[in-house]
Amino acid sequence: MRKKKKLPVVYKPFGFVLGWASGALAGLTFQAMWKAIRHEEDAPDALDKERTWREVLLAAAVQGAIFAVVRSAVDRAGAKAIERTTGVWPESAKGRGRD
Repeated sequence: MRKKKKLPVVYKPFGFVLGWASGALAGLTFQAMWKAIRHEEDAPDALDKERTWREVLLAAAVQGAIFAVVRSAVDRAGAKAIERTTGVWPESAKGRGRD
């Protein structure tokens, strides 16, 4: 039976920074995408009375898709970087407890 290596404590702050950076990058990407799609500076907000349901829900769907893709790409790149530097792949919260 192979003993599993534990990830160094350094990953927690690294993961936090990656999460913050991916959120910021996703926000910038969404703003640029919305401007390209709708030729508007600001995307509709759910409480924007002048916007239709369709506009609000379209903006939310595009924003959610962009956020998920950017977050996954940044998380994956971070995990690869950690593995390259420490030799250990970071465990997901879902994978904990299974030895």
